[in-house]
Amino acid sequence: MTRTPPSETLSRRTLLRIGAAGGAGLAFAPLTACAGPTGAPGPGTLTLGLNRSLVSLDNKLNQFDAAVTVQRAVRQGLTAIGPGLQPRLVLADRFEMTAPTTWSVRLREGVRYSDGREVTVQDVATAVRMYGEVAGSFILGLFPELPRVEATGGRTFLLHTKEPVPVLDRLMANILITPAKDNRPEELLSGVGTGPYRVLTANSGAGEYTLARVPDYWGRRPPVESVRVRFVPEESSRVVALRSGELDVIDTITPDSAEQLTGLPGVHLEKTSGVRICQLFYNFRKPRSHPLSDPRVRQALTYAIDGESLVRDVLTDSAEQAEGVIPLSLQGAERTGRYVHDPARARQLLKSLGAEGLKVRIMWESGEFAADTSVMEAVAEMLKDVGVRTSLLQFEPGGDILKWRQGKGGDWDVIGNGFPGPTGQAVTMLQAMYAGTAEDERTGDAFMGYVNPGIARQISAAATEADTATRDRRLAAAQHAVWETWPSLWAFVPKTLLARRTRVEGIGLLPVNSYDLTAVRLEG
Repeated sequence: MTRTPPSETLSRRTLLRIGAAGGAGLAFAPLTACAGPTGAPGPGTLTLGLNRSLVSLDNKLNQFDAAVTVQRAVRQGLTAIGPGLQPRLVLADRFEMTAPTTWSVRLREGVRYSDGREVTVQDVATAVRMYGEVAGSFILGLFPELPRVEATGGRTFLLHTKEPVPVLDRLMANILITPAKDNRPEELLSGVGTGPYRVLTANSGAGEYTLARVPDYWGRRPPVESVRVRFVPEESSRVVALRSGELDVIDTITPDSAEQLTGLPGVHLEKTSGVRICQLFYNFRKPRSHPLSDPRVRQALTYAIDGESLVRDVLTDSAEQAEGVIPLSLQGAERTGRYVHDPARARQLLKSLGAEGLKVRIMWESGEFAADTSVMEAVAEMLKDVGVRTSLLQFEPGGDILKWRQGKGGDWDVIGNGFPGPTGQAVTMLQAMYAGTAEDERTGDAFMGYVNPGIARQISAAATEADTATRDRRLAAAQHAVWETWPSLWAFVPKTLLARRTRVEGIGLLPVNSYDLTAVRLEG
């Protein structure tokens, strides 16, 4: 049941990056330069500088964590994940499991959209259906199945599932409600929602928005009058703009930037443990004849990667090497193994498997995680040391990386991918990444083409188990089975880090890398 509730000396990372950049054969896609923001914010305006472009204020396809803060300021769900990764009620004032496959829900009285329309049960039913019709949706992948909505009154309804979904109250936090008449099975460009802010101006192409406080918002009135959202891809520009006061908050900063900002007057760092895993994930759509379709080859390549050095010298201890297929901070996560650096073993195994002289294409979207380019350059140099030739392809934010993830953009070998744990539960992340079916693959919804029927059955059985202890035992077995398939070349769990001006107070940074804008206030 859910109840209301710039340093002057070279850093170790920089030195390693310079060494990695000396490798030959690294090809990059061009990046478009973007100027930093200009003009200091007014006394009642909060200005956020995001490292990735916010394509829309809907979340059907958006996958980066910092977007959640802005999207939920405009649109809201029946529930939300709050402190302690516990669900809390938002648009619903009752959300109870009344049978193994049935939940009873009641909409909060008096909740209206920013344009004055009342929230209805039909809006909820339409939202659930629209999320289900989006191909490649990150949100859809979290659900073992979407619920069916049955209206039982003006504000009450039942959520039915074929099998038990004991974490449905957490999952529904990811379905943001929109008026049924306006909803579409794609990311919406309009900004009508029930949140504390409405959209004044929007330029989704540039990733820039201006939000204004809703005068008659149904909930707690936010202290901040307006919020400006800016897309500033260059980290150096974001850091300079924060120091000068042109930006109030910047997200996903590297350890080098954090070091520069530490102790500066007027600047404060916010840090918490994270529930996001960053992976160099293999392409599971390779034909059987390809070396990467063999898990032994995938495992052999992992021995080339010096993860301890990457964490120490590139990420400067702002992350931990993964010891499982999901972050260990999630409820139900299991420690399954470690990434071991042994280049001699990598060369020996590749030779014995007939995979010498392998060529590997690695791609990623800029801003997928802090220090992404430096990590990839170092990885390329490590692979070169075991005889693997590497090409790197970097996409600018907002590019067509989704097509490649879905297998619609062409062939690739490894993608740098960050995957969040928005429910705080292991089962939902495992469901999204490793429970793909042949049908999911036909629609492009299988994560990186990962389809393993046996593992999918294990995860599905755990997802429908109401008893937490039994569910965790089944999930543990599934996680060990996933680890044995060697889905990633390397993986790590970053700590959540942002920087703010000290005039900004009340940011309760959550492990899901978001915060509640209604609690933020401006001082001075």
